[in-house]
Amino acid sequence: MTITFASHGDLCEADYLEAGSDALTSPAGRPCVVMAHGFGTTRDSGLMPFARRFTAAGCDVLLFDYRGFGGSAGTPRQDVHHLRHREDYHAAVAAARARPGVDPARVAIWGSSYSGGHVIVVAAQDPTIAAVVSQGAAVDGLKAITGRGKVPDPAAPPSSARRKAKGKGAAIGRAVVADLLRAATRRPPRMIAFLGDAGSGAMISGPGAEQFEEITGPSFRNEMCARGIARIAFNRPVRHASAVRCPTLLVIAEYDEIAPSSAVHEVARRLGPLAEVVSYDCGHFAIYAGTEFEDSVARQVGFLQRVLGAGAS
Repeated sequence: MTITFASHGDLCEADYLEAGSDALTSPAGRPCVVMAHGFGTTRDSGLMPFARRFTAAGCDVLLFDYRGFGGSAGTPRQDVHHLRHREDYHAAVAAARARPGVDPARVAIWGSSYSGGHVIVVAAQDPTIAAVVSQGAAVDGLKAITGRGKVPDPAAPPSSARRKAKGKGAAIGRAVVADLLRAATRRPPRMIAFLGDAGSGAMISGPGAEQFEEITGPSFRNEMCARGIARIAFNRPVRHASAVRCPTLLVIAEYDEIAPSSAVHEVARRLGPLAEVVSYDCGHFAIYAGTEFEDSVARQVGFLQRVLGAGAS
């Protein structure tokens, strides 16, 4: 079913799926997993297969769009803002806890890519979160922007597109400056493409864009406000990891070309015994499909069953 909930004056839209099993139901109710999408995408882009596995295991799921994306209200549209996204997560958690039949003490949060970093911060800010699942997480925007800590895939062909990449960076930089000026003067945003071919000037281009295009849903819009790129370096969830107080499953794509895997390992180190790590020798987008998805989602289900079982209420 489709529901809405309020977040800072706007309505966010969500899919709400009730548990397909009573395996995790306690006298206090059912556990619920709150999920949201990554950078610039929408809730119908590759996340429903995860949600359906969680409901089959006995969890309710609330899967939502941030303000300004998909079916949610809010302007400007397509504006990636990590602080607003975290506010929307907190509002979604409150909405989940208020749902009939949900055990408010057993609400977990799930994120992937950009939202994989958000859930670390949200759990640090809300000590009543029961569990976290974070996959392919962007947890250090400064490293992502500078390229530090990325592990190249040894099976990938050698890159011959350095000049194209340099040109792309310059074009994106000009668009960011133009959009920041537009924001300062309250004019409509300067948009750039989110996905595109190599050398197109899109935020994500080349093989990664092709992989992600295969799972985008009908509400996805292939554009974003250029100003959002200027905020990436300031989004550093790794700095909040030591404040998390709940069990956390980290699914790591070791050859992640988008979000450096070394930063996720640092999150695991700071979490200490609260962290459970699952690692795959693959790139950022491989964990959404195929053998990596099947293995990963099975481990995620097992983790949620352990930490959200009826005895955890």
